[in-house]
Amino acid sequence: MMDLNEQHKQRFGELIRKEQQRLARVNGTKALPKNSDEAKVIAVLPGDGIGPIIMAQAIRVLSELLKDELVKKEIELRFIEGLTLENRLATGESVPEAVMAEIKCCPVILKGPMTTPKASDAGINLTSANAILRRELDLFANIRPVKMAHKGIDWTFFRENTEGPYALGSDGLQIDEDLSIDFVVESRTCTERIARAAFEYAKTNGKRNVTVVTKANIIKRTDGNFLNTCKEIAREYAGIGLEERLVDVTAARLTNPEFHKGLEVFVLPNLYGDIITDIAAEYQGGLGTAGSANIGTDYAVFEAIHGSAPFLVENNRAEYADPSSLLRAVGMLLNHIGKNGQATRLEKALDICGSTERRIKITSFREDASTEEYTDYILETLAAEYALQ
Repeated sequence: MMDLNEQHKQRFGELIRKEQQRLARVNGTKALPKNSDEAKVIAVLPGDGIGPIIMAQAIRVLSELLKDELVKKEIELRFIEGLTLENRLATGESVPEAVMAEIKCCPVILKGPMTTPKASDAGINLTSANAILRRELDLFANIRPVKMAHKGIDWTFFRENTEGPYALGSDGLQIDEDLSIDFVVESRTCTERIARAAFEYAKTNGKRNVTVVTKANIIKRTDGNFLNTCKEIAREYAGIGLEERLVDVTAARLTNPEFHKGLEVFVLPNLYGDIITDIAAEYQGGLGTAGSANIGTDYAVFEAIHGSAPFLVENNRAEYADPSSLLRAVGMLLNHIGKNGQATRLEKALDICGSTERRIKITSFREDASTEEYTDYILETLAAEYALQ
């Protein structure tokens, strides 16, 4: 019978082989995220917690902006069920196989937030459905814009989406009662892809610099390789500077005008990208103010950057959740499918409702607007802006 140490060695070897097989599928591609002007079907995944509530309002807005295309059946909204937490727990699959097959029929997906069971939940060890979708659909670029015109800030974050500590989040080793080990995954192949995506965006949009955020001074292999690969890609883009920042310093000082002066485009490994973009969104006005795109060469998923808000659900305030983050993602989706005019209209309405005019406030408290009431306000603003055109 194999002893415990040999079992762990064997398991570690299996994980290495699994990652090598994944990279063989990626096949060293340098492909960039691409838009889907020809998209005919948009899949809708409502999610958990507040997900179905904010998704219902997002669909109201999307249906208004695409009403002509929907009437003419040029675009279809296809609702896919089966990714509720209850169903995932019942099947024991983070993304049930039949649901994944449905999703793969749709190149563009609008997704609500999904709950991942905590490690402390007895008997449950499900990997994040988000992580599974990102890896299975090879959504290697997580793109999150943050804009504050009054502070001169126009940031775009490119977060590597398929590697880092999240890649093997449920595959760590519990060596004994005392020792546990998790893994960080980094490959030159995937770092090249996200770095090139960031530099191409900078080049296309007239940006002057790309800032790479790591802890390469301490994490010599994975973070060090990420930084060095970004430096190599930077040499291909004359006129675009490469800035280096440490993740802890960036987290501490991102809101400092002297620290972020002149910074425009960021490229980060998976975990750091998750943390820093949340900080940036809070600086902008809260997690509810920023949308997110997960883009690969064949699929694109658009979502809010926040989670399923169990606190609001448990306190009977789910119907007061702010839909703005998911609506920002709807705007990104519209741009992705070539509906730039509709995307611009929505962005302008969200700015008016969220900051410029702010006639109705949504705070998640019952004394302020409900999710539906706030969406009514956005739709009224959209109509008014359209009438002025």
